[in-house]
Amino acid sequence: MAVRIEDVSPIKKKMLFDISWLEVKKELDTVYREVAKKAKIKGFRPGKVPRDIIESLYKEHAEEEAISNMVNRYYWEALKENKINAVAQPDIDQKGIEAEKNFVFTAIVEVEPTIDPIGYVGLELEKEKHDVKDSDIEARLEEIRDMFSTMEEVEVDRGVSEGDFVVIDFEGFVQGKPVKDMKAENYLLEVGSKRFVPGFEEQLIGIRKNKTEQITIKLPDDYHVKNLAAEEVIFSVTLKNIKEKKLPEVDDKFIKNFDKYESLHDLKKDIRKTLEEENIAKENSAFKSLIIDKLLECNQFEVPQAFVNRQVSYMIDDMQKRLAMRGIKRDESPERYKELYDLYKDEAAKMVRTILLLKNIGEKVAITVSDQEIEEKIRELAQLRGQNYDSLKESLQSGNMIEDIRNEIMNTKVFSFIEDKAKVEIVNK
Repeated sequence: MAVRIEDVSPIKKKMLFDISWLEVKKELDTVYREVAKKAKIKGFRPGKVPRDIIESLYKEHAEEEAISNMVNRYYWEALKENKINAVAQPDIDQKGIEAEKNFVFTAIVEVEPTIDPIGYVGLELEKEKHDVKDSDIEARLEEIRDMFSTMEEVEVDRGVSEGDFVVIDFEGFVQGKPVKDMKAENYLLEVGSKRFVPGFEEQLIGIRKNKTEQITIKLPDDYHVKNLAAEEVIFSVTLKNIKEKKLPEVDDKFIKNFDKYESLHDLKKDIRKTLEEENIAKENSAFKSLIIDKLLECNQFEVPQAFVNRQVSYMIDDMQKRLAMRGIKRDESPERYKELYDLYKDEAAKMVRTILLLKNIGEKVAITVSDQEIEEKIRELAQLRGQNYDSLKESLQSGNMIEDIRNEIMNTKVFSFIEDKAKVEIVNK
């Protein structure tokens, strides 16, 4: 076998194989022997069928089998001998077997790019610091009040106002025909929440209970259901009830909802602590994003499409799992996948570039992760999740996620290294 390797791009290699007729003939002989052992042909005992008869009946099958065997064997041997780290299945091109001629085929394969990272030492960075203000505490307290709010039916005879919660029956019609997914009964909607089709909620204002009205809406050009984009929809809406949200007073009675607090002062103190922790998490996340953007700006390189496709699949699967937890059925149609792929592909490509860049920076500055550090991280996760250490470790191993733990620790170390070597200015917000 002769193989020639060409660089198609920084992330693609082309492998050209030339296999002698002698080797092809040996492979065909082996395949025909195996076929002859299994062939059941009237008038012949298994294994005793003449070669010319086997060839006349199984030539196409035998050649396909021989080609598959040779392509797999020589391709994998060439990867190993030439230390090529393929990241996806190859694109194979071959013209079949011709008698007395060498068998030639090509394999184009994606590889991880070779990256020599630059610009990661001496970065000039701003790190924002957000102090917790009294107004922040009051705003969070309002959110907590809202969690304990109640819904009370409006007794007076009045029309709908913004901020009301209404119970409605509705059905939408386009060109006089009902639209399947635009119909509901006893639908609870907060007027002014902007959860419904733009322009719908505003037209509910002033409608009284037990009244049926028509609401006309022109759907936006980018409406998510493409065949309805820019269409005019006429909704028949029946207002069945109006409810108001009642917030509790923040007093001693309200504090009794919480076992851990004895006074309003204790509650506010805990809110401050929580907000401080949230601010630190946001600040660190924003700082990491800034570092990533700076690094990617001065390190331009292509990434394998296979890596991007894989990352997009992870993101789509994660999104659909979260929707399923909210009771929304998974949509696995090809059309939906393409729509989501287009939505996530740019973000996925950036994530892949970031992962590869951090990995190469870590290798360049000789950052390592020990088995002990992985063990400590697993123990930390077990404690946070309230799980048994051994069962969590076994779960991570069976899910092939130990390497993910290693990469997470590695990335944390790389970010710490970059921050230590950077010129950081703290900016108070």
